[in-house]
Amino acid sequence: MNISEKLSALQVMRDAPVIPVIVLNDVGQAVLLARALVAGGIRMLEVTLRTPQALACIEAIARDVPDAVVGAGTVRTAADAQACAMAGARFAVSPGYTHAVGQACRDAGLPLLPGVATGSEIMMAQEDGLTELKFFPALQAGGTAMLKAWGGPFGDVKFCPTGGVSMANAAEFLALPNVVCVGGSWLTPADAVARGDWAQVTALAQQACGLVRKEV
Repeated sequence: MNISEKLSALQVMRDAPVIPVIVLNDVGQAVLLARALVAGGIRMLEVTLRTPQALACIEAIARDVPDAVVGAGTVRTAADAQACAMAGARFAVSPGYTHAVGQACRDAGLPLLPGVATGSEIMMAQEDGLTELKFFPALQAGGTAMLKAWGGPFGDVKFCPTGGVSMANAAEFLALPNVVCVGGSWLTPADAVARGDWAQVTALAQQACGLVRKEV
């Protein structure tokens, strides 16, 4: 995929089997971490808005790592969406869904992966034209059994399960026909990031790229 083109949510999901869920406390680590992930084959990077430094980290990656596609996670308000777009984010991920967040992302040109955990939430997102969704928190909300159950009534929806997903269980999710990719924080362990062990991050990214998925 040419990452200079306008993205869709499905393109974000199809690029690799895993979207890393990244928490950064130090802007100085952002570019090095992004380069380590890209070196391992992971280009779609979700930097969560969980720290005061998140927007600056997104901006640094967007500016200095051209081979990465940086997105913003934990987008909860229209203001979040606008700020992320201004910082250089190319896509957005939210823990839930509201019409206001969806509209703000459309206005900002950000493809959105909204979090859903119930059938009603899926229907609400679909009413606004969204069919690529984040299943969150995946493990706590029913895991693979819930996704299998949704395959009937929501056969036109594709999911990115996030929350409790790890290298140990990722393959179980990726084997489902309605799962395109998974999201997880295991690619960027806090201790590895803290000590600047970028080789470990690259190795974990390479391992994640080797996961086999049914739906691509």
